[in-house]
Order: sequence, then structure tokens, then C-alpha cells
Amino acid sequence: MQARIANLMEVAPQAYRAMAGLEIYLRGCGLEKPLLELVKMRASQINGCAYCLDMHSKDARAAGETEQRLYGLDAWEESPYYTDRERAALLWTDSVTRVAQTHVPDEVYEKVRPHFNDKELVDLTVAIATINAWNRLSIATRAVPGAYQPPKHG
Repeated sequence: MQARIANLMEVAPQAYRAMAGLEIYLRGCGLEKPLLELVKMRASQINGCAYCLDMHSKDARAAGETEQRLYGLDAWEESPYYTDRERAALLWTDSVTRVAQTHVPDEVYEKVRPHFNDKELVDLTVAIATINAWNRLSIATRAVPGAYQPPKHG
């Protein structure tokens, strides 16, 4: 695969900074990093974004996520590896990512609501919207997966 646009940051720096601003907000919003990585992985699976799957699987592993939980994510409803809060976040991710089909029904909201307060639910929705936007940018520009390496910590 060949990239259509090699460097989004270079071509549209203001757009990239705006998207990066959402990521900065999400890092400090209070939602758990492992939860956010699962959400990013799940939305990227639904959207078929190879670049984001590569990136977020590496980020998740660098943050301590297990391979078993990453491998089971595509079948999260049948996999016993996730907490009730994570399951609620994944259900919300599935519905919000497929918004054109689901319109995020009340029954989904009712299942998710006990696990998140108002701010957390808004932040979770912002996280889902953000990764969906990144997926669309990466797919449309044909971002090439494989070279990304997670930042070194500590």
C-alpha cells in the first residue's frame, strides 16, 4: 500500500493540531488509559483502520495491556476478559461508531449509564468521535501501518 498523503501534519498543520488537542484533552479527562485504548482499538476494528490498529495495539501493549484481551476484543461480548465498565464502554463504542445504523438507542444508553457519570459519558463519546475521525483521516489518506513505535516512558 502506498500513502496518498504522506504527512498530514505537514500538509494541514492546523487541522492536525486541532485533532491533537482532542487527544491532549482525553489524556487528562480522567478516563482510564487502558479503557481509552480498548475504545480506540474497537472503533478501529469496526472501521477497518489498519494504521490505527497498529498504533493502538502497540500503545496498549506498552501500557501493560495483555495480548489475550487485545485478541479477544473483536469478540468482546463473548470474551470473559473485560470488566463491566469496559463492556459498557465497548457497547457504547460499537453503537456510536455505527451511529448511521444504530442512532445510539435508549436501550444501549440504559445499559451504559450505570457505569459512567455525565462527564465520563461525554468524555467517552468524545474519545469515540475522535478515534472515528482519526480512522477516517488514516483510511482516506492511506496511512501505511507498521512503522509506528510507542513513545518511551520513564
